[in-house]
Amino acid sequence: MASIEDLQSQVKELKNELLKYKSTGGRERIEKMSAEVKDSNPYSRLMALQRMGIVQDYERIRDKSIAVVGIGGVGSVTADMLTRCGVGKLILFDYDKVELANMNRLFFTPDQAGLSKVDAAARTLQFINPDVKIITNNYNITTVDSFDHFLNAIQTGGLDDKSPVNLVLSCVDNFEARMAINTACNELNINWFESGVSENAVSGHIQLLKPGETACFACAPPLVVADNIDEKTLKREGVCAASLPTTMGIVAGMLVQNTLKYLLNFGEVSDYLGYNAMIDFFPKMVLKPNTQCSDRYCQERQKEFDARPKVEAVINTKTDDAVVHSDNFYGIELVSEDEGAASSGNSASLNVGTGLKLAYDAPDTTTENLAADTTSTADDGASLEELMAQMKSI
Repeated sequence: MASIEDLQSQVKELKNELLKYKSTGGRERIEKMSAEVKDSNPYSRLMALQRMGIVQDYERIRDKSIAVVGIGGVGSVTADMLTRCGVGKLILFDYDKVELANMNRLFFTPDQAGLSKVDAAARTLQFINPDVKIITNNYNITTVDSFDHFLNAIQTGGLDDKSPVNLVLSCVDNFEARMAINTACNELNINWFESGVSENAVSGHIQLLKPGETACFACAPPLVVADNIDEKTLKREGVCAASLPTTMGIVAGMLVQNTLKYLLNFGEVSDYLGYNAMIDFFPKMVLKPNTQCSDRYCQERQKEFDARPKVEAVINTKTDDAVVHSDNFYGIELVSEDEGAASSGNSASLNVGTGLKLAYDAPDTTTENLAADTTSTADDGASLEELMAQMKSI
């Protein structure tokens, strides 16, 4: 039976052969396959949406640069999807290393244990699509020195290495990093997506943040941020957040799907989209900015947005012509069954979102109540019937 040393030696040789395959023959084969996927190829997945009339020019994705902050459960899958979609440039940020505990991800492999997450991701992504330009940054963006580097990286991270990135995707797992991204994007006026998965791993969300137009992360902060609580004090000994590749994959899919809609201008981009795996519920909402936001750059962006000329929506008021009958001896009219409820002032007729309810009902203003009000006495004490009788006698 082979010894442990012999097995370790064989594993090392296999790894070397794999790396050699990836760097030589394997890469040549991939580059050849990539060259064969041309615009004229009817089977090219890059052209599928365009051929179906969903987007006008899918090739524009190759001109886009995206920064992905956090290469964990959501971030790694997000980077994988964007690479397979053919994005032009990906800038990755993370300071952690790959561990065997990360094998529940849909991305990392056991042979990458010990590597930094950004380096491991870059190797995998380059193997998937060598046409994508990958830039790695292995540091914590929340430190003072690293934040300045992060600020410069997204400010000059465009495809030309001069302009800002087209979008920043936050896939981090703590509020401190989210606030750092929020501060940077507000200062540079860069739109970004925030995403997250709950600690019990059965819910998640994505949120589009446009400085000055929508609420920033500091406009309506969670309690841990509003009270300036140190996140590290909230960790309980021996308790680790749950993690499911299914939930993380779903949130990553929602994030990339809305990223593609945003960059290629098709469909409706969600301002906020949640996911509850327990009941398969997807809540949506719009969050407006807070005029008293603690972030001064957010307040500046709000003033700039308010000063922009507003485009008034054109409302089509054309109504269908009513059907007119030549003869209607009996005066029969067709009335909608919902007309009575719609005309009522009751709160039941109000269009409230799914899962929401009003705190109280508005006063009932039905026809019966109005009729009851008309029978009230006039200023001289005479009732309506008495007044009508007086009118007839005149």
